[in-house]
Amino acid sequence: MKGKIRVPKRANLIPGNAQWVGGVGAGSWFLLSKEEKYKISRYSEDGDLECESFFEVNASDFQFNQPFRVTYLSHCNQCTVIQNNIKYIFKRLENED
Repeated sequence: MKGKIRVPKRANLIPGNAQWVGGVGAGSWFLLSKEEKYKISRYSEDGDLECESFFEVNASDFQFNQPFRVTYLSHCNQCTVIQNNIKYIFKRLENED
């Protein structure tokens, strides 16, 4: 099984501020944005949009405008983000797609 740990060349369709989360068998690009709510988009290595939805975070002290890193466990229903050594869990809002 070919590993996908290293960051691949960014496909043209992937936004510049998306973050790569690699894995042993696969990886994805994650884009966290903020509108009225947090929105997370997941892209394949080739730039295909795999899923996109609105999310809520488990703590009110997350600062969107400060550096953060998307990490494991992250998928279409939940994303984990590290900021200032604190782990934040973003969970998909039901009926918000």
